[in-house]
Amino acid sequence: MTAPTPPTPSPTAEGTGREHEQPPARGDGDPFDRDVLPTPPGATSALLRSLLAPMKARVALTTLLLLLQQAAVQAGPLLVAYAIDRAVPAFRDDDHGPLVAVAAGYLLCALAAGGLQYGFLIVSARVNQDVLLDLRGRIFRHAQALSVDFHERYTSGRLISRSTTDVESLRELLDEGLQELITVVLSFVFISAMLLWLDLGLGAVAVASFVPLHFLVRIYQRRAKAVYRARSTAIAAVIVKFVETMNGIRPVRAFRRENVNDAEFRTLNQRHERTNGDALLEMARYVVGSRLVANTSVALIVLWGAYRVADGTLALGVLAAAVLYLRRLYDPIDRLAMFLNSYQSAAASLEKIAGLLAQTPSVPEPSAPRELPARQGGRPGREVVFDAVGFGYRTGGEVLPRFDLTLPAGQTVAVVGSTGAGKSTLAKLLARFYDPSAGRILLDGVDLRDLAVPELRRGVVMVTQEAFLFSGTVAENIAIGRPEASREDIERAAKAIGAHEFISALPDGYDTDVRKRGGRISAGQRQLVAFARALLADPAVLILDEATSSLDVPGERAVQAAMATVLKGRTAVVIAHRLSTVEIADRVLVMEHGRIVEDGSPAELVAGTGRFADLHRAWRDSLA
Repeated sequence: MTAPTPPTPSPTAEGTGREHEQPPARGDGDPFDRDVLPTPPGATSALLRSLLAPMKARVALTTLLLLLQQAAVQAGPLLVAYAIDRAVPAFRDDDHGPLVAVAAGYLLCALAAGGLQYGFLIVSARVNQDVLLDLRGRIFRHAQALSVDFHERYTSGRLISRSTTDVESLRELLDEGLQELITVVLSFVFISAMLLWLDLGLGAVAVASFVPLHFLVRIYQRRAKAVYRARSTAIAAVIVKFVETMNGIRPVRAFRRENVNDAEFRTLNQRHERTNGDALLEMARYVVGSRLVANTSVALIVLWGAYRVADGTLALGVLAAAVLYLRRLYDPIDRLAMFLNSYQSAAASLEKIAGLLAQTPSVPEPSAPRELPARQGGRPGREVVFDAVGFGYRTGGEVLPRFDLTLPAGQTVAVVGSTGAGKSTLAKLLARFYDPSAGRILLDGVDLRDLAVPELRRGVVMVTQEAFLFSGTVAENIAIGRPEASREDIERAAKAIGAHEFISALPDGYDTDVRKRGGRISAGQRQLVAFARALLADPAVLILDEATSSLDVPGERAVQAAMATVLKGRTAVVIAHRLSTVEIADRVLVMEHGRIVEDGSPAELVAGTGRFADLHRAWRDSLA
């Protein structure tokens, strides 16, 4: 046993529950922007490139199909010009060949355009779905890999928004927007070239009209970018409030929070409505401006072209083709607005997704992982050493001043103290939910930071106050820590923990579906299932963080009787508020303000005059 070293007094040491305090979310001060994560420069474009990289061949094929489709579509005005200037005069001279050729060419172009469009839609749809499948998978895998402290700051509702609303924005862009963009770009290039080839003057006027359109697009992009960022944040806030309320529906009903929640949700919903309105207003401004430029340009070109036709310097067919091309050039302007609308929404969403995927775990995997040494003499427990360990949140405030502590292999240690004393923080450091700010934690001489996560989770298991069960059968929930376990192993673990009787009494026994969050069974029964899960995993170190708090007195005593056998020889850390739990411990640590102030066996501390003796007397008096 190593006595704790007296820490240096620190004015920043926290003893008022800081280990449970959530670091403030990052944002710009706006409470609706708490989901904003910093996005490194270039992360958004890098993410898009990585999504499209495995599909280069299919992306190239879709581009080729659309290019050929546009060539077939844009051949129409040329055929009209040829018909007016050549085929119709030839027809008057009883030469039907040119007109028949024009009709056949127009029909072939229409068939080719339809067939190529069909092929483009088939290939692009597969590309789009593969991209979205990949992106959703990345978000899910990355969210699971991020450390516990991230999930304590970034709510599940925001993660849901990233993988649903934001991915949906990208889907809309891929399904419709990209085709519109490529179509508009190809139309501009092809039609500009054809107008310049047909008549240099008309083509120059048409190209000159692109300048005000360019400025309109730039202004719209700049204004819409901010609007769509705000819209993405607003819908995330709506989802967060909805998820939070539904998950906490019992306290909501118990404390009659319905009206308050309704008012808060209405405020969030109205903000979302306003951001949607702002987006539509920006698009309306762009559409009106672009149509004004387009119609003015067409009117000028038609007037000038008609004057030139009248004086014989321009063929009528060329003017007709130019007008058709101009209409085809300016008609996509509205579609370009729709693309820009989808693009700004998708860009804001992709930026938020890239910011999420750019987050790195604060508890990283080791670059050169080590394995734990073989257990000596078949002993189930391992030695735990806290070597000059200290901990504080990144936002400031020391939670655990530096201390040394050794837990011999096979020892059961109870940790007691007032709320906020640092008990749960000590347990989370041992489970490596956090890494210490200073020092190291050794498991049989190996730093926890050098262990791969699977190796660590096989060695250390934590049972928390909230026994979380997943949808599925009781047997599946018990076997989470050891999926390959047989039914006999599962039942043996349940019997050892005292859960077999109530499980057998369920409608389908071990095959009973516990439903969402284990709602089909009581809180105490969920805790027993969690104990059986931990026992089946057979860890060397078992951490119980107030794990008997949900049990009634008979249930607690039954579990304590079972645990006395289960924990024999295994290193165990028991965080306890109920001093009855301490009875199974070999050793007791008393914590205050992040420091270990007492350390000894239960009998030694009860016989003394310290903090634990006072707690024990108060507990005995409460039982009288």
